[in-house]
Amino acid sequence: MPSTREIRRRIVSTKNLSQITKAMQMVASSKMRRAQERVQQARPYTEQLYQLVSRLSSVSGESLGNEVALLQKRPVRHIGYILLTPDRGLCGALPSNINRLAASNALEQQNKLAQIAHRPGLEYIAVGRKGRDFLLRTQQKVAAEFINLGDKPSMNDASAIAQVAMDAFLKGEVDVVYLVYPKFINTVTQQPTVVQLLPVEPPRSEGGQQEKLDYIYEPDPEEIFKALLPRYVDVQVYQALLETMASFYSAQMVAMKNATDSAKELIEDLTLTYNKARQAAITTQILEIVSGAEAL
Repeated sequence: MPSTREIRRRIVSTKNLSQITKAMQMVASSKMRRAQERVQQARPYTEQLYQLVSRLSSVSGESLGNEVALLQKRPVRHIGYILLTPDRGLCGALPSNINRLAASNALEQQNKLAQIAHRPGLEYIAVGRKGRDFLLRTQQKVAAEFINLGDKPSMNDASAIAQVAMDAFLKGEVDVVYLVYPKFINTVTQQPTVVQLLPVEPPRSEGGQQEKLDYIYEPDPEEIFKALLPRYVDVQVYQALLETMASFYSAQMVAMKNATDSAKELIEDLTLTYNKARQAAITTQILEIVSGAEAL
């Protein structure tokens, strides 16, 4: 059994650690609320844009897909991924889950296409340190990296990321681009998600009054549709950035709360062990005194 001095030192160090994790939990909780508000505020605009692109695609017709570069589908020889992860850790298994999903999805896509023609190449755009480090550690090809975007990523940040992907797609360097990010569900649930970003697949309406409304477009729907597609891609990346930040702070708050609770339990166990060791030491001293008195 360790000495009482060693146990007392462990109790003090554990208390100091619990104070740090408690402070980090409070900071993450405050930032989590603001990140969740930004996600909720951005979703109505994103949904309205999705509906507008859906209506325009139905009005423009399927033939427009051969004229707009961002809609063109071609044989897949190279696959691109935009991997969104946090810059910092101490958020549980969130970065590992995102990286694992990206790796498994890439392997699945490669194996699926290899059965048809050939095994396609992979290319990544890393957004966040955790994803960048994972890609470098696994020796993947990183075309671009974006780190230290801060707690409030802007639309300009999303446009820069999306522009790199669109340039690679338009130049033929990649034939399809997937977006991998953690979708914020609630405080305790963040779901890693993979969506196809390029070529653009306009969302289809599930039916309703919006499809039957007769709109007057100025200029014509085809021109508006062509102009909105880059914005549509930017908004998808921007929404994914907001979801990533909300997921990060939610996961960090939960992880720090669990760490604080574990530290409190450890302090209780160490205190119990300290009291037992102290009682045993006192009993030993009493026995030594009694034995000495009897000897005299």
